[in-house]
Amino acid sequence: MHQIFCFVIIAAKDVKKRYMGTPIYFTPDGDNAPTRGPGKFACVFPGQGSQSVGMVKGYGDFPVVRETFAEASDILREDFWTLVNDGPADKLNLTVNTQPLMMIAGIAVYRAWQSLVEVRPAYMAGHSLGEYTALVASGALIFADALPLVRFRAEAMQRAVPEGMGAMAAILGVDDEMVQRICDEVTSNSGGELLEPANFNSPGQVVVAGHKKAVLQGMELARSKGAKRALMLPVSIPSHCSLMRVAADEMYQRLKYVTMRAPGIPLLHNVDVQQHESPGAIKKYLTKQLTSPVRWSETIRAFAAAGIIHVVECGPGKILTGLNKRIDSNLQSLSLTDSAALREAVTAIA
Repeated sequence: MHQIFCFVIIAAKDVKKRYMGTPIYFTPDGDNAPTRGPGKFACVFPGQGSQSVGMVKGYGDFPVVRETFAEASDILREDFWTLVNDGPADKLNLTVNTQPLMMIAGIAVYRAWQSLVEVRPAYMAGHSLGEYTALVASGALIFADALPLVRFRAEAMQRAVPEGMGAMAAILGVDDEMVQRICDEVTSNSGGELLEPANFNSPGQVVVAGHKKAVLQGMELARSKGAKRALMLPVSIPSHCSLMRVAADEMYQRLKYVTMRAPGIPLLHNVDVQQHESPGAIKKYLTKQLTSPVRWSETIRAFAAAGIIHVVECGPGKILTGLNKRIDSNLQSLSLTDSAALREAVTAIA
C-alpha cells in the first residue's frame, strides 16, 4: 500500500492563446479542463512509490536507458546504475535517493519512447515528484539542472518535519468531499494539529497527511463514516500539506537560481490543473506543490475533456495506469513497464 501516495469543470468560454507556435487552448483561472488540443495521447510520469530494485532491467535493448543513468551519475557523482539494479532496497528507498532515481528512470524511459515515436504528446503531467520529470521531458527544465533540484527538494522535505511527527494515510471508499470534511473536523478539534488531503488519486482513493495524531484520528473518523479501509502509509514525511511550509520556503529560494523556459509541450500542474508558460509561474506552482494536494483525478479528467485517447505512463511500474483506469475507463491507459510494453504502446497509438 505504500505505492498509493506516488497523486471537471469545462469553461463556459475558453481563452485561446499561442503556445510555442502551436494553437493550444487554455481555460480561465479556476477552471480545470482545457479544450481540445493537438494530438491524441498524453504522457504522465510517476513519483515516489513506484521504485524497486531492478526496475529498469526490462529495457536492456534500449541503450539510451543505460546512457541516461550514466549521464545522471556524472551530474550527481553517484553510481545510480548499480543502485537501481543491485540496491540495497533500504538505500534506494531513502527519499534523497528515490526522488532523483525516479526522475532518471522516467527520463530514460521517455527517451526510449522518443526513439520509436515521432509524434509528440499533446499533453504531459507528473504525479508529485513526477511533475519535475514532466518539466524536463517538456523542455522547460534541463536534466543537468533538474537532478540537483530534486535532490535538494528531497533534503528540504526531510528537514521540514522531525522524525515521528508527521504521517500519511490512504482513505478508501469515500468521496473527496467527505475526506475534506473529515480533515476539517479533525483539524478544528485537535488543538493545533492538522490533517489535510494530500493526493486526490482516483475516485474513492484519497491520501491524507498531517500530524501523526491527527492522521490516526482521521482514520478512525473515516471508518465511522463508511470508509472501506483507512491505512497508515509507511512514510515519515507528510507530503503535500501545510507541514511542508518550511520546505516550500527553501524551494522558493532555491528556484530563484534555476533556469526555466516555457514548456515545449503543454503540461498540467498538480496544484491547479492548469498550464503555465512563464518561468515565474512555473516556479510559483512548484513551490505551492509542496503544501498543496495533488489533483490527479482532475488531471486525467482534463485530458479526457481535451480529446485525449491514450495516456502513456513513462517509467517503471504501472501505478498511475491503475489510477487512470479508475478515473476514466474510456481512456486507453498504457504503461511502459519494459521493452515489450513500450513497443506494444507504440503500436496502440499508431
